Amino acid sequence: MKPTTADILSTAAVFAVPLRDRFRGVTRRDGVLLRGPAGWSEFAPFDNYTDAQCVTWLQAALDSAVRPWPDPVRAVVAVNATVPAVGPQRAQQIVRAAGCHTVKVKVAGAGTTPDADVERVAAVREALGPVGNIRVDANAMWTVPEALRELPRLRAAAGDLEYVEQPCASIDELAEVQRRQPVPVAADESIRLAADPLQVARRRAASVAVLKVPPLGGVGATLDIARQIRDEAGMAVVISSAVDTSVGLAAGIAAAAALPELPYACGLGTGAMLTADVTAEPLVARGGELTPGRVRVDPALLQHVQADRATTAHWLQRLHRVAALLP
Repeated sequence: MKPTTADILSTAAVFAVPLRDRFRGVTRRDGVLLRGPAGWSEFAPFDNYTDAQCVTWLQAALDSAVRPWPDPVRAVVAVNATVPAVGPQRAQQIVRAAGCHTVKVKVAGAGTTPDADVERVAAVREALGPVGNIRVDANAMWTVPEALRELPRLRAAAGDLEYVEQPCASIDELAEVQRRQPVPVAADESIRLAADPLQVARRRAASVAVLKVPPLGGVGATLDIARQIRDEAGMAVVISSAVDTSVGLAAGIAAAAALPELPYACGLGTGAMLTADVTAEPLVARGGELTPGRVRVDPALLQHVQADRATTAHWLQRLHRVAALLP
């Protein structure tokens, strides 16, 4: 007998895992693990998402709990390391520990300056060596003039940039940055926060689509959007994470492993940013690669990262508020 949504919600286990470095203002990643007949899944939208915006996140979690993922077409998925807005020395430590051949560097926004961004990127290039790709992510924090001013500096510090992720907030701005300078533009927020995730492709506003499974509604939904984006504009697709536990990462890896084409490393190497995990075999990249498959949650490790009473109450209330909005 197929479990109901209420059955799956009743399995909720709230976790709270400290991060090794502050990331976009967050020092701890928390959320909910759910379990269904297909396996474990994760519901962990950031706090700045409204309940209505969280509906797709819950749909994704329910989908992963009850439905098998598509068969992979590749045995491994290449992933990038992620460097938050940290100092040059810490940036180099992260790169060397990760062992990835591609690194995404956070730039712009709170906690950094343009000069610090350049120093961070230069430090990453030094640690990565002459062979390896660097991409930067501004999280929509630049204006067009700022993007056009900073990208040449960052490109020089990197020796070249693979692409710049979400340099500005609007699709019009993305298109202008794409048109006026040589670094390819990737769209993230303009897809996952948009009412129409295909608008970027229809407008030819970017060269790369960065897709995250939870806000797009699940592995199958993400693959459908990836196909439409490729058909609409021939855009390359990168699957990325929302700094998930290995349970959430596994869903992203499943999507990446099922894509017919995967020209770029995916942003799924974020397991290294957590100080703990819920499985004895955490999805931390080796040689810059991860293997697709379901995660076995270790009850003792899940108990170790169990959230405190207040955090648990917050997440369970949020979970059930969002569930009430499901279509």
